[in-house]
Amino acid sequence: MAHPRLVKPETQGLVHLTVLRTERLSSHWLRVTLGGGEIDRFRAMGYDQWFRLFLPLGGDEGLERLPARANKMFGYLKYLRIPDGVRPVMRNYTVRAFRPATASTDAEIDVDFVIHGSAADGTAGPASRWAESCQPGESVVVIDEGLTFNPERGTDRVVLVADETGVPAVAGICAALPADATGLAIVEVPAADDALDFPHPAGVTVRWIVRDHGTKPGALALEALREAALPAAPFHAYVVGEQALATEGRRHLVGERGVSKDLVSFCGYWRVGAASPAPKSQRATAEAHS
Repeated sequence: MAHPRLVKPETQGLVHLTVLRTERLSSHWLRVTLGGGEIDRFRAMGYDQWFRLFLPLGGDEGLERLPARANKMFGYLKYLRIPDGVRPVMRNYTVRAFRPATASTDAEIDVDFVIHGSAADGTAGPASRWAESCQPGESVVVIDEGLTFNPERGTDRVVLVADETGVPAVAGICAALPADATGLAIVEVPAADDALDFPHPAGVTVRWIVRDHGTKPGALALEALREAALPAAPFHAYVVGEQALATEGRRHLVGERGVSKDLVSFCGYWRVGAASPAPKSQRATAEAHS
């Protein structure tokens, strides 16, 4: 039986949050912890739960003007009507970790940003620039989008493949897998200190690959997948990151390894030479008005 590709969240309304703190983790990783605001409305799903993140680069006025369904086609059209300079920047991010409220602490969400370039010299993109410069108390808005990794496709044996943009997703999946899960995780990063260990089942082997400067992102992870000894079938495969890694990885698994397409979750997070990809509904809207 075919399984749906996406697992939808309980709700997809606007959730207003604030920055609690930031932490530089490595050469290319910066963690922003969010909470406060309407954090009680956020329902953690584990695995690779992702969301639309609206950043107030034009100030809080833009966040206040966001339509309730800014992630859908008609809501996106209303979002586009917010004037330039006021309109929040929207990007897609993964829940790196969710800590529920306790008797003494409020709930928190960790979001890990890949930092390329520098806010100081103007070479960073808008999301990286915001992450480097944001201060505790700043406002953001998120819209929950659920999971790409569908647990119905299996959690006992997995093959996880990602470049640096998929590391939070792979880490989240490993944290949610049963303790007796087995399999392989191939993770490509741009620098040795970016290979930050994360909890995973003892039976899941994590292979870190450090990319040489000038090598196309995702190329080494794809090569490693092609050469890897994979677990006995059936297993749930998950390939995310640069567009070519996701599409070529799926093509290899299905066409050359005989993996059922119904057992492969994949997503191109970004493409070399292009900005962060927009949601399908937004791409359709943009194409219709180009």
